[in-house]
Amino acid sequence: MNVEEKYFSNITTRERAIFEGAISMGALFHQFVGTPVNKDTKEGLERSMEESLKLQPAIDDVEVKIRFDKLEESMTEFDYTSLNGDMLDVRIYAKVENVKAIIRIEFVEELNYPLMYVEDIED
Repeated sequence: MNVEEKYFSNITTRERAIFEGAISMGALFHQFVGTPVNKDTKEGLERSMEESLKLQPAIDDVEVKIRFDKLEESMTEFDYTSLNGDMLDVRIYAKVENVKAIIRIEFVEELNYPLMYVEDIED
C-alpha cells in the first residue's frame, strides 16, 4: 500500500511536516507530563524523551531540556516532583521530503503558559 498516496495526498509536504512534528509534540506532552523527576534523573529523562520520539515517522531530531529553575521551584520535601509543562523546552525537527518543520514548546513568561507552536519551516 502506498501510505503517502492513500492518506496524505490531500495535503502539501509542508503541511505534512507540520502535522508530523505537532502530533509528536502532543504525544511527548501527554506521555511524559506527570513523570517523577529530580535533579539526578533530569538528564536521563531528557534523553529518554528524545530517543523515544526519534522512533516516530518523519522525526529527524529532538532536543529536550527540562528547565532546572522550574524543576527546583516544584521540588517537594521528598526530593522529587512531577514533570509539568512549565519545565519543558523542546524542539522537534520533522522532515518530510525536503521540508523541515521545527515544532517547539517553551514556557512563555508573558503568557504564564507552556506554548506549543511552529517555530520555523525550512523548505
